[in-house]
Amino acid sequence: MDMLEAIRERRSVRKFRQDPVERELLDQLVDSGRLAPTAMGKEPWEFVVVTEDDMRARIAGTTDYGKFIAEAPACIAVFCKDTKYYLEDGCAATENILLAATALGLGACWVAGDKKGYADKVRQMLGVPEGYRLVSLLPVGHPADRPARKQKRPLEEVLHWEKF
Repeated sequence: MDMLEAIRERRSVRKFRQDPVERELLDQLVDSGRLAPTAMGKEPWEFVVVTEDDMRARIAGTTDYGKFIAEAPACIAVFCKDTKYYLEDGCAATENILLAATALGLGACWVAGDKKGYADKVRQMLGVPEGYRLVSLLPVGHPADRPARKQKRPLEEVLHWEKF
């Protein structure tokens, strides 16, 4: 699948088959995140892949809207060292992972991390040192179904030439 198709086809997947995600695919997802653009070449990111059922259930239990993390075969936690542009860098890495998941035939969903009350608890649960911020939690798996495309605002409504 080419990148423009992956962008058009990406959906937030919250229902997964129970078969595990191959280690090679998880490596490719994290590698895609690692290759994201980064401010001032800092590359502040660290990725924790969680495949243990009990830990995914504990993480899911701490979230507001991520209870389905427990049902995914894997979850990638994106952390960034607390640098000036940690959020921008971590979001770029997150989006790369989401698009790579689509291109590889996997499903994933962005569960918020930054600014959430549970962020530090998840950091501690995963043994991440202080000074790192949880940017996102990405449950990943083989999709159980294909969510319908959500209606997006038309290009003509959001595109402005020369000035707003």
